[in-house]
Amino acid sequence: METQDLYKIAKEVRKWIVTITYEAKSGHPGGSLSATEIITYLYFREMNIDPSKPEWPDRDRFVLSKGHATPVMYSVLALRGFFSTEKLHEFRKVNSMLQGHVVNHVPGVDITAGSLGQGLSNAVGLALGARLDNKSYRVFAMIGDGESEEGSIWEAALSAAHLKLSNLIVFLDRNMIQLDGFTDEIISLGNLEEKFRAFGWATTTIDGHSFEDIERALKWAKTQEGPKMIVARTVKGKGVKFMENNPEYHGKPAPTEEKLKEALKDIEEM
Repeated sequence: METQDLYKIAKEVRKWIVTITYEAKSGHPGGSLSATEIITYLYFREMNIDPSKPEWPDRDRFVLSKGHATPVMYSVLALRGFFSTEKLHEFRKVNSMLQGHVVNHVPGVDITAGSLGQGLSNAVGLALGARLDNKSYRVFAMIGDGESEEGSIWEAALSAAHLKLSNLIVFLDRNMIQLDGFTDEIISLGNLEEKFRAFGWATTTIDGHSFEDIERALKWAKTQEGPKMIVARTVKGKGVKFMENNPEYHGKPAPTEEKLKEALKDIEEM
């Protein structure tokens, strides 16, 4: 798939993000918009998957540790063909399979998300499982910078390096905002690339909204031993002007139909 086609898909993903959160009057658009390019690239170009066989044992796995970013996850899965896009209109409805945190009864979801900080441990377990089962699949994960304030992330990081899990590739969505505000005002994280390198990971930093950067980073990852951490500099709410770098829209959809139309217009003009 050409890079220009990926940008078109990402635009559609963004439209779905703002639409379904508006329809549900609930959800997390900000961190979904910041993660759009990365998850789009993984599912449409990088990962070895088959939407017609979501339980295929040899598929690559993906763990969404920042598990509330379901609007981007579900939108990508639907556009990739795991289920109909019509299902997206059921987001967060009673009895819908598409609830607020990812759950593994949704086709294409490998791990149910719990409290933040747990997903990296799940990814480590999946990567180790591949080794024990003599499987060649890779494990991709996305963690948030807010959850990187939690000790469980760093315990998992130590374990991955100790186990030399070369089939583990993790993206850190460095959008600088968490639920209560800007990360550096809550707990300063410093230089995350250097921190993970000190923990024994191969690390690099990219523009998380550039498919070209994402592609280069994944090619780089194939040349490295042990677990890989790709720190992705992103913008919370990317593509919607009134949401960009605005902590208010961590967990708040467009408040009115007029604002929804404004958001869709911004995305179309990206």
